[in-house]
Amino acid sequence: MKLKSIYVCTACSAQHPKWGGQCSRCGAWNTLAEDVVNVGKTETRRGGSAALPVKPAVVVGDLRLKEKRQVTGMGELDRVLGGGFMEDSLVLLAGDPGIGKSTLTLQICDKMAGLGKKVLYFSGEESVGQIASRANRLKLKNEVGLINLNDLESILATIEAERPEFVVVDSVQVMASDEIPSQAGSISQVRYVAEQLMQIAKGKKIPILLIGHVNKEGNLAGPQVLTHLVDTVLFLEGDNFHQFRLLRSTKNRFGAVDEVGVFAMESGGLKEVSNPSALFLEGRAKNPIGSCIVPILEGTRVFLVEVQALTNYTQFGYPKRTASGFDLNRLNIIIAILNRYANMKLDSTDVYVNVVGGLKLNEPAADLAVALAIASSKLKKPLPATMAALGELGLSGELRQVPQMEKRLKEAEKMGFKKTASATKFRSVQETISLIYPQSN
Repeated sequence: MKLKSIYVCTACSAQHPKWGGQCSRCGAWNTLAEDVVNVGKTETRRGGSAALPVKPAVVVGDLRLKEKRQVTGMGELDRVLGGGFMEDSLVLLAGDPGIGKSTLTLQICDKMAGLGKKVLYFSGEESVGQIASRANRLKLKNEVGLINLNDLESILATIEAERPEFVVVDSVQVMASDEIPSQAGSISQVRYVAEQLMQIAKGKKIPILLIGHVNKEGNLAGPQVLTHLVDTVLFLEGDNFHQFRLLRSTKNRFGAVDEVGVFAMESGGLKEVSNPSALFLEGRAKNPIGSCIVPILEGTRVFLVEVQALTNYTQFGYPKRTASGFDLNRLNIIIAILNRYANMKLDSTDVYVNVVGGLKLNEPAADLAVALAIASSKLKKPLPATMAALGELGLSGELRQVPQMEKRLKEAEKMGFKKTASATKFRSVQETISLIYPQSN
């Protein structure tokens, strides 16, 4: 076997013979990482190949698909997975350090063991004692096999000997194989480890859960091929200073993409939240100034979220704009629209926007709620107590429809918000503010 060093772009997987500051294919900077490939000649078999039997594809909706699911009993997790773990699936769970990945993983293992499944937990980062200590803090009762290993060959041999029904590998970036002459965490190691685990998951019909790291940008660490290899990619999102955690599916071969599960971090671990809207609105003041409620869509669910805004006369020549949980560029556009079409006169005003609960609003449906919260703070008058707002703002100040309006309005009405400011009632942000605050014109 003859080995050769190449450099692979972590953004687009393009190969380069030598290192460079910029990838020639995608144009990304500082993304080339060294990898090792085999350039030796391999013998090819030309006369011994035989045709294999072709099996018909499984018909969509076949009941046999349901029989392959392993339901965990955690409703929020099963919702994100599409009904539970497929028996031969390779699932990747990622998230920021300290966000609760290990806590959620141990709770999953406890649930699976409680269903009579034989569970193995391979940890390359923590000792068995550390994991057992966390399990005691979480008051887990079911037996889970804990092994401290980071050698891939030993892991595969253990799986072959023990024949578990559910496997956890924590984490894929610290596992290494003797077959690859590079250190753990390199592109070649991560790719090879994932490929071997995928083969044993498919061959032995064992669901395997991989724990993955994220880089400083919040993206999945390692080569992009890791995302392509696994069947499902789950991200655990949230803020360490808030109790809410969102489990989001960004890839799922066996279910819907962008489905979201909601958890609350408590002393006993992650607790499922069956009614997120009530929890997100908990503690909201009565008739608050600079506050607006918006029904946002996460996957197939609707959450009611509070958007807060604060305006203050700037002490400097250039007004400050700050956003927490909302895109700052989008905020600047909304402020410009309010200046131009709603006569808000925010040129000398600092504007601060915050999404309560540590959530992040990415959809344009929150535009009108942000604009009304700013107007409420600027005019020092609260919005109607039972009003929710949703709608996208155009650059000419017009209001535009958002998808699944009926579903959003139904959730708002269920939580007691009878009035709604939207494109079905108003044509522009100027008309909306004028009708809510007629005396301000």
